[in-house]
Amino acid sequence: MNTVRNCLKSLIGEAIRPLLKDSGAEINIELDIPKVAAHGDYASNVAMGLTRVLKRNPREIAQGIISNLRDSDSLLEKVEIAGPGFLNFFLKPEAWYGVIRDIIANPEGYGKQDLGKGARIQVEFVSANPTGPLHIGHGRGAAIGDVLANILTECGYDVQREYYINDAGNQMDTLGRSLYFRYRQELGEDVEFPENHYRGEYMRELARELIGREGKRFRNSEPAEVLPFFTDYAGRSILDGIKDDLDIFGVHFDRWFSERELHGVDSVRKTLEHLRERGFIYDSEGAVWFRSTSFGDEKDRVVIRANGASTYFAADLAYHLNKFERGFQATVDVWGADHHGYIERMRAGVQALGRGKDDLRVVLVQLVNLLRGGVPVAMSTRGGEFVTLREVLDEVGRDATRFIFLTRRTDSPLDFDLEVAKAQSNDNPVFYVQYAHARLCSIFEVARERGLEFDLATAGAETLALLRSPQEFELIKLLGEYPDMLADCARSLEPHYIPYYLHQLVSQFHSYYHDNRILGDDPALTRARLCLAAAVRNVTRNALRLLGVSAPQKM
Repeated sequence: MNTVRNCLKSLIGEAIRPLLKDSGAEINIELDIPKVAAHGDYASNVAMGLTRVLKRNPREIAQGIISNLRDSDSLLEKVEIAGPGFLNFFLKPEAWYGVIRDIIANPEGYGKQDLGKGARIQVEFVSANPTGPLHIGHGRGAAIGDVLANILTECGYDVQREYYINDAGNQMDTLGRSLYFRYRQELGEDVEFPENHYRGEYMRELARELIGREGKRFRNSEPAEVLPFFTDYAGRSILDGIKDDLDIFGVHFDRWFSERELHGVDSVRKTLEHLRERGFIYDSEGAVWFRSTSFGDEKDRVVIRANGASTYFAADLAYHLNKFERGFQATVDVWGADHHGYIERMRAGVQALGRGKDDLRVVLVQLVNLLRGGVPVAMSTRGGEFVTLREVLDEVGRDATRFIFLTRRTDSPLDFDLEVAKAQSNDNPVFYVQYAHARLCSIFEVARERGLEFDLATAGAETLALLRSPQEFELIKLLGEYPDMLADCARSLEPHYIPYYLHQLVSQFHSYYHDNRILGDDPALTRARLCLAAAVRNVTRNALRLLGVSAPQKM
């Protein structure tokens, strides 16, 4: 996308090329926005980065770059060398007015780009075991995975969302037994509930529901006889609840992939045989091992235990092979932070399967600390041990929950204050942004009432040239950074840049609105400021859409 930043990078790159001649050195051009406006619109230390290659003083290199700048008249006002060799670029006002024209010409498409060039990529997230309801930690992972998928789609990737259902293995047998014992207890029997089983209140609710449907017909059955039924019933019921919660949360998947599918077609055995043929599987101490140290892991990993049971890691190897066999060029896995130690072995597995290390990217999601008015709280929950996502949604709503989940880096713990999330004040980050959008919409409603409507797309250079105040340029510059911000999100897999950007944008708009009359007495200036307001409104709406948060027209 030909943003102002990208156009400037291209100019600098062309100016550097003659200096490099045949050195073969790679050009890494970083542009920063100076904190002091007097230092220009953009600054770069590229000259200092070339000192080792060119073996020249960085200020001389900087002067050489300036001398080689070509076809820059429409973009650059001037370029200055500062300090040891920083380049400060001052852009012409006309360069920024193009940002407004681009947004108005393509209001819903501004920010879309072809960074991914149609590459098929899978985002697998949530993937909570169907052994209990989703808690708020799962909710944060759901919001992050969903928004990452939105961002990657916006940046030109062909994205599929997937939920991996861990519906095989010991935890499912334990779930079935848990329901069986709760069932008998709910029938009035004095049955001891085993240790290490699922004790949450939701299991009692399931037992009562089962009694309502099936009555007492399993009362005298042996556990081994009815365990498959109880396991299936509990798993399906809990998974249905998970789907309902995610639907309310605005998260939808293209595919729900059952672990049973892998075992049903013998994928685990076939995958291990494939890896054995490639020299990465060996037998030792009665077990079967994967040679993950060949790819930098700290030790080799067991895939088949001495008792013949396959490990979760073996199933994950088969699952990831299945992903790539379905034609995905890369996969993004969103995991809880407690899976940190699992990353290196999975990366090793992906490479052993013949893929590149970066074909698997893992996003770790840290814990959520729930607060009420700044004080840690434990709500009364069905599980008795954790706060469910549904409880938070019922109290504060989808918009606030999603937005706040996304306000911090994924690898940083998040404090979620229920009172802040409900507040209709500037302390509530989602209210602050949504109120700005509603205020922008009200400006155009008042303009229509006053008969000030006009086709924004017809605003010419002479109209936009009336936007000359420092506040106006700061807003336009920030609007111009929106596509590059999205590209950074896609590259880093960090969605928190969007809430941060939105806070910056609406904060500058609120200040601008406070200091300036948009609907003033000068018709020409009013038209210019309406164009600016429309651009801010459109970008705010687009960013909220990517977050899965509504953009209300009235509040």
